[in-house]
This record gives sequence, C-alpha cells and structure tokens, in this order.
Amino acid sequence: MAKETVNRTYVASIRNQRQVRDDLDALGFSASKLWNVGRWVCDRVWSEIGHIPRHNELTTYLKTHERYDDLHSQSSQRVLQELAEAFNGWYAKRRNGDTRARPPGYRKHGDDHPRSTVTFKTAGFKVDTKNSRVRLSKGENHKSYWTDFILCEIQTRPDVDLLAVESVQQVRAVWTGEEWTLHLVCRVTIDILESPGEKTAGIDLGIVNFAAIAFEDGRGELYPLNCLKQDDYYFSKRIARCDDSDSEQASRLNQTKSARRTHYFHTLSKHLVKRCVEEEVGTIAIGDLGRIRDDDETGEAKNWGRHGNLDLHSWAFDRFSGMLEYKAEAEGITVIRVSERDTSKSCSCCGRVRKANRVERGLYTCDECGLVANADVNGAENIRQKVSPSLACDGGDRSNGWLAQPSAYLFDTESGRFAPRDQATS
Repeated sequence: MAKETVNRTYVASIRNQRQVRDDLDALGFSASKLWNVGRWVCDRVWSEIGHIPRHNELTTYLKTHERYDDLHSQSSQRVLQELAEAFNGWYAKRRNGDTRARPPGYRKHGDDHPRSTVTFKTAGFKVDTKNSRVRLSKGENHKSYWTDFILCEIQTRPDVDLLAVESVQQVRAVWTGEEWTLHLVCRVTIDILESPGEKTAGIDLGIVNFAAIAFEDGRGELYPLNCLKQDDYYFSKRIARCDDSDSEQASRLNQTKSARRTHYFHTLSKHLVKRCVEEEVGTIAIGDLGRIRDDDETGEAKNWGRHGNLDLHSWAFDRFSGMLEYKAEAEGITVIRVSERDTSKSCSCCGRVRKANRVERGLYTCDECGLVANADVNGAENIRQKVSPSLACDGGDRSNGWLAQPSAYLFDTESGRFAPRDQATS
C-alpha cells in the first residue's frame, strides 16, 4: 500500500458561535461590499474599452480603496480573484454563443449586503490543532487595540484528526444561512490502494443522462437526472413564490437546492468508483467538458426543451470530475480527462464519423457497420477508447448488446443510493 500527500477540505463547526458571530458578520458583509466595488469597476472598464480586468489589475485599481482594508489583504485579493473568474466564465459562455449567460451581479438584498464567504490564506490565519482553535485576522478597518483577530473554537467530525494534518493551506468562513462554519483546506497523507486492475472505463457527462459509463467488455450503464430535474422544478416553483428573488427565504431555498445537488454529486462519484473497483478498472477516461452546453453543429448553447434544461454549467461538471478524481485516487484508480471532440458523432465500433448517425437524443446508428447503440454509452465508449485505442468491434453484431441496452440506475432519495431502474421504482 502506497502513501500520497493530497489536499482535503474538512468542515468544522464553531462552538463559540455567539461570541464570534458579529465579527464574522462584519467580515462577510465587507467581502460583499468589496465584491460590489470590484463589480462596478469591471462594468466601467468593460463599457469603456471592452476589456475584463484580471484579478491583479483589480487589485491594483482597488488596493487603496477603503473597502479593501476591511479584510486582510490576502482575503481581499481572493474576493477580487473570484470576481475576475466569474466575469471570465461569463464571457467564455457569451463567446461560445450562450445567450442565456449573465454576468455576475451585485451582492445586495435590497439595501442589505449578504454574508459572503471569506477566504484566509496562510498569512491571515493560525490554527491551534492541540486546542482546536483557529485565529482569523481582521482587516485594518475592523481592528481595535484589544481585538485584532477572531478566535474561533472549532469542532470537526470524529473521524478527522487535525493533529495528523501536515499543514492547513487555507481557511474559509462560510455562512450556511443559519450560522458560520469554517472550511479547512489541509495537506494530509493518505493510503493509496493498489490499482484494482488494468481495465479501462469511459464516462460521458451530459444533461439528460448526467453520466454514462462504458466498460472495456462493452457493457454500459446510464445515470439519468431524475432527482435533479425534480429538485429543479420544485425549487424553481418555491423561489418564484418568494416576494423577492434576493430575499433571505429565496437564498435559503437556493442553498438547500445547492446542498442537495452537491450530495448527488458525491453519491454518484462514490458509486461510480465502487463500480470501477468491482469491474477491476485501473484507468477512467472522462470527457473534458469546457463546452458541454454547446451544440455540436451550431456551436450555440444547447436547448433540451422545457423538461430537459437544467441550470448546469461547465463548473458543475468540472466540480463533479474533481470529486471523482480524488475518490478514485484513494482506490488506486487513475482518472484522465480527455477531449470530447467527435465522441458523440463517431461510431465506437468502426470509427466512422458522421453527424447523421445520431438519429435522436438517445439513439445512435451506423450505416457503415450496422451498429445500433445508446447514444450516450456510444459516446462513453469513444471516450474510453481515447486511453485504450482499440475499436469496440469484435467482428460480430453488437446491435443487441450492452451498448444498445445499457442498465439504467436511478437515485433513490429515501435510501440515498443508486439502484437499477426496476429496483428504484418498485
């Protein structure tokens, strides 16, 4: 069994919440104010010269602004970095033809500022692992002669031993809607299991079926977006009934929706890694989804119709891929991100590339070799072949095989697990 040093994020509750809440509120409000100042600067620069300032340019513009000194300098830099990243993400979608993409907005609820996440880098915090305490630096504008920092007493899960952590790289103060928590990004040494085998698998991520996986022996599995679609419909209705989309009630609903989505991502990534261990897979190929929402033919934003569209963007797929990578890593499985170019149009059996072969969303047929396959599993098999370059064709007719009739797994919200469609719906 090998060992490897990796980053892990641990969530800690704050035991002295009442004593530190006002100070953390002040920092959270200040982060929102700085975001809004940076947002205004970006808007002015974009309007004048059509340029989106990079985060270092924003820092240069605003480091003498009074709002910049509300936070520790590294925390202020992180707020402006997140703003620049959000603007660049919006511009990339706009450049790719996504007419629904909107630039990042101002952080205000009426006349009030929400509590934004505050990030502390190495110079802005100190962790006392022995006494389970974290000291967070205030900005100059919030300091006074008797309290230059916030001292949080923390509690992590029983299975987290901070004494065994090599170092804490970063601390984030996160408002949950009810209280503050601390997210500690730590360097830890973990045991890496031996690879479960030398086989390969391919994973194709999408919007109708969130994941399709193809194994080396030709079997395929689908993971439809049943629960996320239900959540999207339910929470959209609830938020629409709120008096203000920026109200505290709407924010809580959005946070709940986001938490449920995160739980789905974690559960699915864990399930897929478990399936790969069972199938003796040592390498997983997953598509690089920078343009997941773009149409293959027009280059514009895809529209899957009223029942197909979900508020899923490339960051969500990238986030899921990250979860899959670190869960697979702990099992000795390597995850490789590969280009998705032509994987939806190519025949995984003979290799012919033809747009018309994709008859409809769920069906792929090849007039060259006669393959009939589920379109998403065919795409997953093409992704698998990026790391194991051998066509799936074995000289026989695979029209009635697993590529054409993959198993479908649904997420059961009661058990919190994935089960074959007949078991999940029985």
